[in-house]
Amino acid sequence: MLRPWAVQWITAVLVCRAVAQYSSDQCSWRGSGLSHESHRRDVEQVYLRCSQGSLEWLYPTGAIIVNLRPNIEPSSGHMSGLHVCIKPYPYSQGSHVYLEHAGDLRLLLTEKDQAAVHCFSLAEGVLFVEAIPQTDISRRITAFQYELVSSQGPGAHMYPSLHHGSVTCKPCSDEEVLMAVCTSDFAGSGVFRSVASGTDEHSPVVVALSRLFRQKSGVFAWGGARGRSWSGRVNVPKQCGVHSGEDEYLLTGSVHFSEAWLGCAPRYKDFLELYISAQKAGTNPCQIDVN
Repeated sequence: MLRPWAVQWITAVLVCRAVAQYSSDQCSWRGSGLSHESHRRDVEQVYLRCSQGSLEWLYPTGAIIVNLRPNIEPSSGHMSGLHVCIKPYPYSQGSHVYLEHAGDLRLLLTEKDQAAVHCFSLAEGVLFVEAIPQTDISRRITAFQYELVSSQGPGAHMYPSLHHGSVTCKPCSDEEVLMAVCTSDFAGSGVFRSVASGTDEHSPVVVALSRLFRQKSGVFAWGGARGRSWSGRVNVPKQCGVHSGEDEYLLTGSVHFSEAWLGCAPRYKDFLELYISAQKAGTNPCQIDVN
């Protein structure tokens, strides 16, 4: 339940502070709670309009409401299926993070919960970041990264943070595979080399790619003058385990907080048959060099 003083905060914000900190192209926000020192229950409105960015709140006092929205028209249909994922920085402290919707608060992150990525639908509300009362705020910084993530793209069902406890390892359909090679954050063909130790939810898999059609954020590195492949690590949910070997796969997926996550991954020979067939029929969503 929303505490009485929190109701007063939110009401005051809607009446008095609605225009604060707004920028239509703002991706990140950095502010200080020192401006709240004379009225410690003040609330700041923050508007972030990019697909990814960060927030850093120095000397947190009072609270801030963080409105995360993509810079697209709400009527375009792209809003449906969008989620927000936030990842605290290791040094983040001094605040609790709630989801606020229609006057109700739901705890999302405690001050000590700094390891995991947490995701929620845009329809669930906005972030309400509440500073924990401290006698000394000189070393307190609340900071996290955020990303807007679609739950409807090819391979999205493989991202554990988006589907916590309900990851499915079903193969992608033919249509999803063809779309994945065109729209994923990375796409290439290669082999699984080895499986490294990870967490209870996922394992990093070392991969070597002989072809790299596209990549985001440089998650794969070229082997150098003597190398013949791109190399890197791809996270795979524990229940969707892979085995190292010489079989070649089409590897596609998404990049979240600078880490690659596996999406659609059929055998490369099966993908080639599918791609060539679609090419002859003129139904490929894009053209790639498969030679």
